[in-house]
Amino acid sequence: MNREEAEGKKENIKGRVKEAAGVLTGNEDLESEGASERTQGALREKRGRFRRTLGEAIEDFGRNVKK
Repeated sequence: MNREEAEGKKENIKGRVKEAAGVLTGNEDLESEGASERTQGALREKRGRFRRTLGEAIEDFGRNVKK
């Protein structure tokens, strides 16, 4: 897991907590803010996963070229 994946996961969880707190308290603004943070965190996590996968593919390609 790279740093972007970890930060995305953290943001996702933070958003889920805010969203749940908004639902429990009836605070629609907090709920909306949490949903937005959750979505941004999920996207950041996916972007990090993509970058890691791409990096691994490039490393594998480099190893295969050297053979």
